[in-house]
Amino acid sequence: MTEVTGEAGAAPRPAPRDEVPPDDDVSPDEVRERLRRRAIFLRELAEARELRRRVTPHRSRRARIHAALRRRTFRIH
Repeated sequence: MTEVTGEAGAAPRPAPRDEVPPDDDVSPDEVRERLRRRAIFLRELAEARELRRRVTPHRSRRARIHAALRRRTFRIH
């Protein structure tokens, strides 16, 4: 019986694709590919944040105003 399905004779579920294997089994090419994909992801994330900031300036303005109010609220005189 498997833990998940409770069926006898069912094949075990494969590991998730994103799961990082132990350091012993990772080749330099795999490390390089993972770092390349991570760099692409972070670049796209930064681009999306910048685009969101430019497209919705009222949100960023409101966020700046709220941040300023929070700073003033906790200021010690």
